[in-house]
Amino acid sequence: MRVDLELRSPWSNEIEDLRSRGLYRTMPEMCGLPGRIGVANGREILNFSSNNYLGLAGHPRVIQALAESAVRYGVGSTASRLIAGNSEAHRELEAFLARWKGTEAAVVFGSGYQANVGVLSALAGESDLIISDELNHASIIDGCRLSRAQVKVYPHLDLDRVDGLLRLSGFRRKLVVSESVFSMDGDRAPLKELDELCRRRGAMLMVDEAHATGIFGSQGRGWAEECGASPDIQMGTLGKAVGTCGAYVAGSRQLIELLINRARSLIYTTALSPAIMGAALAALEIIASEEGSRRRDR
Repeated sequence: MRVDLELRSPWSNEIEDLRSRGLYRTMPEMCGLPGRIGVANGREILNFSSNNYLGLAGHPRVIQALAESAVRYGVGSTASRLIAGNSEAHRELEAFLARWKGTEAAVVFGSGYQANVGVLSALAGESDLIISDELNHASIIDGCRLSRAQVKVYPHLDLDRVDGLLRLSGFRRKLVVSESVFSMDGDRAPLKELDELCRRRGAMLMVDEAHATGIFGSQGRGWAEECGASPDIQMGTLGKAVGTCGAYVAGSRQLIELLINRARSLIYTTALSPAIMGAALAALEIIASEEGSRRRDR
């Protein structure tokens, strides 16, 4: 029996539309260790696209830590963190992150996307207000939507507009969220001023340090520290400059306890491999100790 092609492939029109508008994506086929020089689709290239800012994804010490952690803990975490996936490697990395960021506690997520979606949907609800920069990452936008809070988007870096929105009344809780270094434009948020505004108006400040982690601040702690801000919620990546994968959220102990109990992107997914946790810890130790390499790469 012949099956109609259109019935078997209901997405063909959408795919052709993407092609016709020049929006069709493909994944380059990369070979070898990540670095400045690579092989993509069979050709040697000079790589300007990678987030591996400090070259740690191929660092011998990080690779060795990955291998040693795999031998010690196995390859997979086997379950969600709340069931059977909270290994010694996860706990050791989180303890380091809290000390490094100068916070009471920290928790690791599977990715930066999962962290932002999980935090915003866990902390805000229908009676709350989220105030978000118009150039924030897609993960922040999606987290705002999932939270069901009322969301107000302000013009990029516009402190006056933030102040005006913070004056709105009738909300249980107000949360301002911004990237620190913006992923597409590369400019930096005025975090010190945002922090002062939030404190003055009784709001919380969440900062996404994905593109600043490992680059700015003492021991690579991020842009918030370098400009003297103290956000209530600090999210950062274990990819990008750290060279591995995953993400973290650092803050008060009660914040982390609430996320462990409410962040669905943490609760309902298999944890990152403990081997990756070992590699991330080694990379962070390198970042925290090698000021010279960060200065050169900046």
